[in-house]
Amino acid sequence: MTAKSAAAAARSTVYGYPRQGQGRELKKAVEGYWKGRVDADALRTTAAELRRTNWRHLTDAGIHEVPTGDFSYYDHVLDTSVMVGAIPARHRAAVELDALDGYFAMARGTQDVAPLEMTKWFDTNYHYLVPELGPDTVFTADSTKQVSELKEALALSLTARPVLVGPITYLLLAKPAPGVAADFEPLTLLDRLLPVYAEVLADLRAAGAEWVQLDEPALVQDRTRAELNATLRAYRELGGLTDRPRILVASYFDRLGEALHVLAKAPVEGLALDFTGAAAANLDDLAAAGGLPGKRLVAGVVDGRNVWVDDLTKSLATLGTLLGLAKRVDVAASCSLLHVPLDAAAERDIEPQILRWLAFARQKTAEIVTLAKGLAQGTDTIAAELAANRADLASRAGSALTRDPAVRARAAAVTDADARRSQPYDERTTAQRARLGLPPLPTTTIGSFPQTAELRTARADLRARRIDAAGYEERIRAEIQEVIAFQEKTGLDVLVHGEPERDDMVQYFAERLTGYLATRHGWVQSYGTRYVRPPILAGDISRPEPMTVRWTTYAQSLTGRPVKGMLTGPVTMLAWSFVRDDQPLGDTARQVALALRDEVNDLEAAGTSVIQVDEPALRETLPLRAADREAYLAWATEAFRLTTAGVRPETQIHTHMCYAEFGDIVRAIDDLDADVISLEAARSHMQVARELAEHGYPREAGPGVYDIHSPRVPSAEEAAALLRRGLEAIPAERLWVNPDCGLKTRGWPETRASLENLVAAARTVRTEPAGS
Repeated sequence: MTAKSAAAAARSTVYGYPRQGQGRELKKAVEGYWKGRVDADALRTTAAELRRTNWRHLTDAGIHEVPTGDFSYYDHVLDTSVMVGAIPARHRAAVELDALDGYFAMARGTQDVAPLEMTKWFDTNYHYLVPELGPDTVFTADSTKQVSELKEALALSLTARPVLVGPITYLLLAKPAPGVAADFEPLTLLDRLLPVYAEVLADLRAAGAEWVQLDEPALVQDRTRAELNATLRAYRELGGLTDRPRILVASYFDRLGEALHVLAKAPVEGLALDFTGAAAANLDDLAAAGGLPGKRLVAGVVDGRNVWVDDLTKSLATLGTLLGLAKRVDVAASCSLLHVPLDAAAERDIEPQILRWLAFARQKTAEIVTLAKGLAQGTDTIAAELAANRADLASRAGSALTRDPAVRARAAAVTDADARRSQPYDERTTAQRARLGLPPLPTTTIGSFPQTAELRTARADLRARRIDAAGYEERIRAEIQEVIAFQEKTGLDVLVHGEPERDDMVQYFAERLTGYLATRHGWVQSYGTRYVRPPILAGDISRPEPMTVRWTTYAQSLTGRPVKGMLTGPVTMLAWSFVRDDQPLGDTARQVALALRDEVNDLEAAGTSVIQVDEPALRETLPLRAADREAYLAWATEAFRLTTAGVRPETQIHTHMCYAEFGDIVRAIDDLDADVISLEAARSHMQVARELAEHGYPREAGPGVYDIHSPRVPSAEEAAALLRRGLEAIPAERLWVNPDCGLKTRGWPETRASLENLVAAARTVRTEPAGS
């Protein structure tokens, strides 16, 4: 096929779409099911309606081929575990009794059974459930979900393509099951897994699938020769099947590198590649590999992870170059649109001209359709769209919102000394212990307490003007009083004010800093039914006035115990926002750090003795390729130190991280120079404590003993057992006792019981002889 005929054949597609619905109907239905207000049939009906609505929006917009199987009640990796029968032994009875309840038990746990571990999906803020595998794992195919959702789409006369997590990525994301040797490699199960994928592919073909997409994002990471050989073997076997649909192997988030050559040789009919950001290198790599003769190429030229309008002219140029490299070139976003909000048109509070700079899932879908039309029919057919796009890009580039000379001058004047504490840790810790007077194994929480219905009602009442600011603040004061009184009664050593005034740990600060845009309906799934509204970082950042000092000092006035000041760190402020793409991330991080530094200094001046600057996204934002990591960690750790280094030695600086692979960044954690770090550890059975010890981490640490992403209440004995495991790696004088993360999503009954058990566990272990 010539380039001209390849262009004429160009069609549009997406890999996935936001699941929640315009009004977060899925969240409400699932949580209603958990609470017994919605039955299983009603939940399934809501899910089916949401799928149909998504497909209707896509087809009405002009998308030629819709995805199926991307919808999930909780997580698509968990769906894959169900599809291949990788059900942990502790969950099998629940799954056999009721498949839906068993599914949610794997995701959330029960009072008697722990859930699967949860961690970040590559370098995004989406969390997936980690498969647990071992040498005794037996895979069995269950394609019920995949087949039924395909049939739903075909019944609507749609061209549909099932999307599955590929076998290589699935195994590389897995971990050894509890009780299995830590050095077990799940990839050794590939030959056992491939026949199950073959059976699923056959089932999908029988149901009417012409194409199936197998997602292999793990291949954009640095892979060993053995892993690449396993990939070649897997796709030779799957490609060699006769009873299957055509296979489209998809990767995204970065360049494929060596894996591109492997997949180009595989007997599959198509590849889907990311051509945005760092993955733009795929273009040169593809040309160097000789292209994809005879194959379909799905070109991800529209950024599926950020919210800025696409440069259509630039994307058309990329597509034009790709035309000579494949039999057929189709147009798509760089990855699933799961990672962006649904519809920018719903935002009524953003100035209309600025709104034109933004593209959420529906707007990105329109961009994809426009590009496909221009590629197939010529740019004259989209001349109006191109002209409007150029005007929008020019408007943003020339806006005063994007540049503040004072902010840029301050950032340019930063020196190395500005990002260093005045004394080393060994000297600081002596001053801090004398000031705080804490017992061994001090207890604390991460920051937030339950966001009750009363708090949500108070915010809604304030927005609707049913109460005034004074009435709202009265409710906040009452909530802080209750949180402080509970912590004192329970016996916690370092307290928090509970953050009742904060709807979200990033949005709260974004609304008080210049340069940010906040959305009303820009919900994005973080995990399960947890949705967040990432703010949009559009311009230069500064802090007009203090943001947290008032409520922190009020809480401190209620108690003689230390109350932590609570801030979100600069890297997390970037990672959990949609960042500007017109300057290096490190430059933006420095601006945010300087704004937060002002807040830290004001907290200290107000008498706050412990200040926590959370950086849960430090690992999440780590580049997928090792070659890019040193530069990232240099500016990321500098930004944290720039935020915190201005305080006196006796002021104790804490940080917090959760739900990530910390072993990859232990050296960077050390480079933060925080006095205390709290980390997720309950689901991973204190793995991070061992990693810190292996590194020789010299500071204080609080590996969590209470998994807050599950409704179950850990007993005092369970928490004590985890503490003892922590003490095997970290000496008692440097070990803190805390939950894995904030308590915002939990209810008060389970929070009270869990924290009472946590304090009881700390008291028990304090009395035990060292090394017992």
